[in-house]
Amino acid sequence: MSTLAITTFLSLDGIMQAPGGPDEDRTNGFDRGGWLVPFADDDMNRWMAEWFSQADGFLLGRKTYDIFAKFWPNVTDSDDPVGGPLNALPKYVASSKLQDPAWHNTTVLRGNVVDQIRELKRRPGGEIQVHGSGDLAQTLISHDLIDEYRLWVYPVLLGAGKRLFPTHPLTKSLHLVESRITSTGVAVQVYRPGGAFTTGSFALADVAQAMGASS
Repeated sequence: MSTLAITTFLSLDGIMQAPGGPDEDRTNGFDRGGWLVPFADDDMNRWMAEWFSQADGFLLGRKTYDIFAKFWPNVTDSDDPVGGPLNALPKYVASSKLQDPAWHNTTVLRGNVVDQIRELKRRPGGEIQVHGSGDLAQTLISHDLIDEYRLWVYPVLLGAGKRLFPTHPLTKSLHLVESRITSTGVAVQVYRPGGAFTTGSFALADVAQAMGASS
């Protein structure tokens, strides 16, 4: 069985749109692209290299795939910690329109993408990584396909833009397994599925009952 890990850059108010450059994604007039760049540091480079080294393959949405395919094939150093894995390893892109992709080792997933991703996860292997790919990420979340969330939370408020976790009726609990802070104040949180969603109460009777049960 393979595991599916998603890495996403988020503002403090949950926006994931166009973190790396002004023209990455201007959908709905978004003009704040490139918001993570001032926070890039050696910690980011080192930790991203660490995680890319664990990849056995990549699962990408069409927009992220197009951005990557324009840039990373031009990085020809096979030892590059990001470009090396991206250029060499299998890439699966969810798209109904992409035909004959030129980027080496690319497979296009068409039709029922959820079933195809479940089949990918059933194959023997290590880690399939998702980077960015907002629309695809929301599909993966809604179908409980993500085994690990690697969330980079940047100390900036954007006010509007595409979110990783939009409003929907699905409820989930997550379990924090790792937490790091970069030199520029980016909180890197790693979560795994945490079981059933539960609620509680701070009403006096409920607190007394809980304290009695734990004594």
